[in-house]
Amino acid sequence: MPNWGGGAKCGACEKTVYHAEEIQCNGRSFHKTCFHCMACRKALDSTTVAAHESEIYCKVCYGRRYGPKGIGYGQGAGCLSTDTGEHLGLQFQQSPKAARSATTSNPSKFTAKFGESEKCPRCGKSVYAAEKVMGGGKPWHKTCFRCAICGKSLESTNVTDKDGELYCKVCYAKNFGPTGIGFGGLTHQVEKKE
Repeated sequence: MPNWGGGAKCGACEKTVYHAEEIQCNGRSFHKTCFHCMACRKALDSTTVAAHESEIYCKVCYGRRYGPKGIGYGQGAGCLSTDTGEHLGLQFQQSPKAARSATTSNPSKFTAKFGESEKCPRCGKSVYAAEKVMGGGKPWHKTCFRCAICGKSLESTNVTDKDGELYCKVCYAKNFGPTGIGFGGLTHQVEKKE
């Protein structure tokens, strides 16, 4: 039957799609309101859509339905997926290989593979990249990067270090700077006696 002036048919609702409301995916046209995941009904766009034959999914549901299955297959780097896909009508298949423990029993193998994290000089706990601030050639937590005397939060512009400890410039000058007349110790001139 010829199409007399109407647009293409929507891949989801089969109604006419006019040019102003059209989204194309995999050679098919969709209404903007019909362009959603067939499993979870989440709205899609060109960056989140994954097509399989005539079906469209969000990338997460596509991975659950058509991606690799089993323990250890997550949705991104360093992720462990425990989703079995039961809500999608999928059957979980246990791999013949026994599942490995998430924690390592041999810490030396772990540190050889991932490296040992550096310790904060103030609190002694591990400092990870997301919270690391360098001062005095050592890694510090952002919350530990404070003056040892007054507790003021430090920045690269006002930090000084002495013997492995951090100080603000004011406290450093008061405690380790030059002393005597005119250096903050005395505020008035001493009169000379003749």
